[in-house]
Amino acid sequence: MSLPADLEPAVRDPRKLRRTAWILVGIMVLGGTLVYNAYEKWATRQTTDTRPNFVHQIRKEHDLRVVRQDGKTADLFDPRGGVWVVHVMVLTQPETSRRSMEVMKRVAEKHAGNDDLKLVSLVVDAPAPETAAATLAEHAREMDMELPQWWLCATDPATAHKFIKNQLKAAVFPHRENDGWKFDASIVLIDRAGHIRRAVVPSRKGGAPYIAGFDFDQAAKWDHEDIITGTGRSNVEELEGLLNATIATLLEESPTER
Repeated sequence: MSLPADLEPAVRDPRKLRRTAWILVGIMVLGGTLVYNAYEKWATRQTTDTRPNFVHQIRKEHDLRVVRQDGKTADLFDPRGGVWVVHVMVLTQPETSRRSMEVMKRVAEKHAGNDDLKLVSLVVDAPAPETAAATLAEHAREMDMELPQWWLCATDPATAHKFIKNQLKAAVFPHRENDGWKFDASIVLIDRAGHIRRAVVPSRKGGAPYIAGFDFDQAAKWDHEDIITGTGRSNVEELEGLLNATIATLLEESPTER
C-alpha cells in the first residue's frame, strides 16, 4: 500500500511533551509511594503478629504407619482434628533426648484428660518387628507414656528417618556416628490441619520477628554460654513458656484457620 503524496510529518509540541512526561513521572511517584506505604503497613503487622508460624503441611498421603506400645498399627496424625506434640528419641540412648522428654512429661501432665492433644515419641532405633510391641510396651511403662494420650511408636527405620527429615523438617537426618545416634531432638507442634507450627517472637527493636523452633538442647547451650533472655528466665524456661503458649493457641484454632 502506498502512502498519500501529501502526507506530512506531525509537528511535535515541546510543551505538550514536557507536560506528558511530568504526568508520567507523577504517576510513577504516586504509585511508588502507595506501594511503599502498603509495604510499611504490612511490615508493621508482621512485627507484631504472634500467631504461630506455618512451616510445612504433612499431607495424608505422606503420613506414617507405625506400631504403638499396645502392639496396634496406626497412622500417625490420623484422624486429623487434634493437636500433636512430637519428638524423636532413641530407645538405647534415652539420655540423648532427656531435655525434650522432661518437657513432654510436663506437657502430658498439664493436658491430662484433654482428648484434643496427643503426644508422640517416635523411635529412631526401631526394634525388630517380632519384638517391637513388647519392647515399646516395656519402655512406655518405664517412662509413664500412657495411651491414648501418649504414643510411643516405631516403624521401619529407613522410612522413619526419611519422614523425620522430610516431613517433620528435622535439622539433622538421623544417622549413626561414633557408636551413637545423631538426630534432632526438638519438639515439633502440628496443628489440627497437619501444619507444623513454630512460635513467633516479636522484635523489641521493631525488626522482623524471630521464628522459634522448640530445640531445648540449643536453649540449654545458650544458658551454658550465659546468653540472657532479658526476661529474668533462662532460655530453657522461656522456650517452654513459648511452647505452652503455642499449644494453647493451636488448641483454640479451628482446622481451617490459617
